[in-house]
Amino acid sequence: MEIRNIIFDLGGVLVSLDQRRCIEAMRQVGIDAIANYVEERRTEDLFYEAEIGAITQHGFCEEVRRLTGTTPRDEDIVWAWNQLLGEITSERKQRLWELKQKGFRLFLLSNTNVMHWQYCAEELFPDRFRVVEDYFEKVFLSYQMHLSKPNTDIFTEVLSEAEIEAEETLFIDDANANCQAAESLGIHTYYNKRIDDWLSL
Repeated sequence: MEIRNIIFDLGGVLVSLDQRRCIEAMRQVGIDAIANYVEERRTEDLFYEAEIGAITQHGFCEEVRRLTGTTPRDEDIVWAWNQLLGEITSERKQRLWELKQKGFRLFLLSNTNVMHWQYCAEELFPDRFRVVEDYFEKVFLSYQMHLSKPNTDIFTEVLSEAEIEAEETLFIDDANANCQAAESLGIHTYYNKRIDDWLSL
């Protein structure tokens, strides 16, 4: 079956992640306990709740203050948290555009939170040529869907809403568990071990 649709993950596929910079920024604004969560790669309830839209941006900041016993402003917490996000290179944007011009239907599916998505959409995707909506037919975000990968329900919902067939679809993600979940529904997958591996597809 011919591939007609490509679903992209965001972090580790399109945008680079800078854990060390994020940790340093969190310590700079005095939220060391949260920096430790990031450093230890712990999946805390706080991060998960933000990712599935169970708490708002302000609620996230309130919880950070409660957990750390500190009083940074919301904007300082958001700034520090967004330091995790590196860049979306012009090469990656160009490759997306080329794939779209070749007739592939492109979609984005990300486990993300409102803070990271706003930063990507407003600061990382736009250039003098295009914005995020120019690349993707539809964007699917965990915090809006109240679901997250690797739950197969999120893939089922994407297929349904996008009106695409699993066997005609390629999913690119940097987490093997997410690829396996997609494969269980008949979606073709590419496990992106290094951020720019997919550029050669």
